[in-house]
Amino acid sequence: MFRTEIKVAPTDLQLTLQDKVLTIGSCFAEVIGSKLKQNKVDVLVNPFGTIFNPLSVCLLLQTASGQHYEFEQHLVEQNGIWHAYDLHSSLSSPDKDKLLQQIEESLQRTRQQLQEATLLIITLGTAVAYRLHDGGKVVANCHKLPAKNFERVLLTTEEMLQEFEQTLPLLSQINPNLKVLLTVSPVRHIKETLTINSVSKSALRVLCHQLEVAHANVQYFPAFEMMMDDLRDYRFYKPDMLHPSEVAEDYIWQKFVAAYYDNSFQDFLDAWQKIQRAVAHRPFHPQSEAHQAFLRNSLQKLSELTGKYGIETSAEEKALRSQLL
Repeated sequence: MFRTEIKVAPTDLQLTLQDKVLTIGSCFAEVIGSKLKQNKVDVLVNPFGTIFNPLSVCLLLQTASGQHYEFEQHLVEQNGIWHAYDLHSSLSSPDKDKLLQQIEESLQRTRQQLQEATLLIITLGTAVAYRLHDGGKVVANCHKLPAKNFERVLLTTEEMLQEFEQTLPLLSQINPNLKVLLTVSPVRHIKETLTINSVSKSALRVLCHQLEVAHANVQYFPAFEMMMDDLRDYRFYKPDMLHPSEVAEDYIWQKFVAAYYDNSFQDFLDAWQKIQRAVAHRPFHPQSEAHQAFLRNSLQKLSELTGKYGIETSAEEKALRSQLL
């Protein structure tokens, strides 16, 4: 044996293509969410942008679940652009009122998805957070404001656990059937130093374990362990040597699907990947009869998949039809 494969224990989650999903948290939530979206799952991916620390994740979930929070009191203007301390910089605007409107729309979308979703995926990035010197509030993003405005702190497992214990009941109230899947991002935060990153990831992993043990509707997916212990080779990293490569992401994705989706979804994936390859195919001789027959055959298969699974495929159909003579 030349590797230590991580095996995910069987679970009662047998999701189908029709099950809705919400992802929130660090960039790994973006990776899993994007792959779900590419494969026609109804998923809302990081509606507040990338959020790294657990306290900010919990605040946003609590607010989307109906708990009152005044975002307007936590806005900041920097170089003519308005930002929210509780959101990623991708949600910003030169107009304060438009930013508040963006926030409200994101909250509404998130609340609706939470009410209808079967699964909420939360990816925790770091236990290192930044508190405003003025008031002590933990922020989700410093928005490149002066460092003197903030204090860098290492959140304790106890305070992170307390926030989750307040959040999970609110989620259950708006959707009693919602399952929560926790993951820890395998991306190392070297700005915190590798030693503090180790402490941070350890705290997050302990937090996930405590929540999984205490709550029947909470599970943990070992993406972190897959990178650290299974794919422990630099060839599985991007050039920055920090982020998983596409090969690693695909491997973890396959493990995720095998653990939490039923056989019908995996059958759909096999058929859908063939359609994706057909759409991406660029022949040397697009006007040849062979390629034209390939296009007609692909359109027929696409029509069959659309009818069988009820998926929206207008973009794929347009891409194929645009090549027909």
